[in-house]
Amino acid sequence: MTHIISKNHLSLERLKEILSGHESLVLGEEAKAAIVKCRTYLDSKMEDISKPVYGITTGFGSLYNVTIPTDQLSQLQYNLVVSHACGAGETVRPEIVRLMLLLKAQSLSYGHSGAQLITVQRLLDMFNNDILPVVYQQGSLGASGDLAPLAHLSLPLIGLGEVLYKGKVRPSKEVWNEMGWEPITLQSKEGLALLNGTQFMSAHAIWSLIQCHRLSEWADKIAAMSLEAYDGRIEPFLPLTHQLRPHRGQIDTAERFIRLLEGSELIVRPKEHVQDPYSFRCIPQVHGAVKDNIRYVESVIENEINSATDNPNVFPDEDMIISAGNFHGEPIAIPMDTLAIAMSELANISERRIFRLISGQRGLPKFLVANPGLNSGFMIPQYTAASIVSQNKGLCWPASVDSIPSSQGQEDHVSMGSNAATKLVRVVVNCEEVLAIELFNAAQALEFRHKESGERSSEAIEKIFSDFREVVPFIDNDTYMHPLIEKSIEFIR
Repeated sequence: MTHIISKNHLSLERLKEILSGHESLVLGEEAKAAIVKCRTYLDSKMEDISKPVYGITTGFGSLYNVTIPTDQLSQLQYNLVVSHACGAGETVRPEIVRLMLLLKAQSLSYGHSGAQLITVQRLLDMFNNDILPVVYQQGSLGASGDLAPLAHLSLPLIGLGEVLYKGKVRPSKEVWNEMGWEPITLQSKEGLALLNGTQFMSAHAIWSLIQCHRLSEWADKIAAMSLEAYDGRIEPFLPLTHQLRPHRGQIDTAERFIRLLEGSELIVRPKEHVQDPYSFRCIPQVHGAVKDNIRYVESVIENEINSATDNPNVFPDEDMIISAGNFHGEPIAIPMDTLAIAMSELANISERRIFRLISGQRGLPKFLVANPGLNSGFMIPQYTAASIVSQNKGLCWPASVDSIPSSQGQEDHVSMGSNAATKLVRVVVNCEEVLAIELFNAAQALEFRHKESGERSSEAIEKIFSDFREVVPFIDNDTYMHPLIEKSIEFIR
């Protein structure tokens, strides 16, 4: 299948379809026309430009007052890309780099950036052929765009840098020769168009949101299994209470639990306890708040990826070139910080349910093993979950509250959104691990409940349980747990 790059709204759901369906990208005719029109305007403007224009006829950052001769403007753009490729640390996940290519092409396609048609097309060529530039996680302040990571994304365009191709990291020049591609000669403003922008931050946010939707769904299913295994009560999920406090996520979560547990023998049996701990009783409120935050962040990020975020902005029809601040990451840095907090809380409450399941309460054996003492059972998976949750709490210090001036003070307030983006990914991955550990515990506990009474949960929960048992067995005696945790993670993937 093919996706046409155009001005049509690009949604998270559509991005998921493009990625999962391995769709190729092509430029729509309207996008081609807009790109050519802007480039033609810029070229004609250069012939009689009467005053300095930032990044087009001047240096960058605090060098904005240095005018560059016309015959050196192409060299200026080349120098910009190579000098800014100063990334460090771990490399970015290939799936996120693919998103960066797509989002950069989308942003340039609106015809307000001055990129050449061949430049945008080459970004799509890399996406379509799964030729992924090697990009590093560290280096961006999330303010003048994601300068360092986008420089690494752009190096292959001019025949430099490295790419991941067919499982191997190779010099881009080698791969270009194999593909029959020539390095691109960047024109005025073009390097700046490539490096200014929020595509590093946005791609991390999109990848995280896709995972967050999936993990939010799994959190409900797993928590429902834990509730059944813990012999929990259904009353906290009944609609009357939530009508008094009508947060959408809270209502949605409670309704989902009613559906998930429909037909369960365990949930309707008489209970000796009149109340459950918060980690069970307050699932609608906590899981619901996470859902509301995911929904909010998705709306912000969708707005971002449907925008032109480089600088300056070129307006051919108005005969204007405006230097402003659309590259600044603050609009998405703060939401990414809140999303990390939300997913950390999803893991946090999950770990508390794990703790309850192994505590030897409500007829369940201590540490969910028949012969505790000789066996440690599920003692240490809870340690692992607690360790991960604690790490998340440290990662949830908001990156967006920090700012370190750069470029001799010209860039005196930055968003640090790139740090918000990379730690968000870590929090999301950590959350997945904790939920997988809860599922590992919940299935063990539910099987003890089966053996105790012969009663069953709902059809939906028992289906998840039986599917899980095909890859992770019941634990009679102590065994090597790490591979089983890994299988649990793979199961919810």
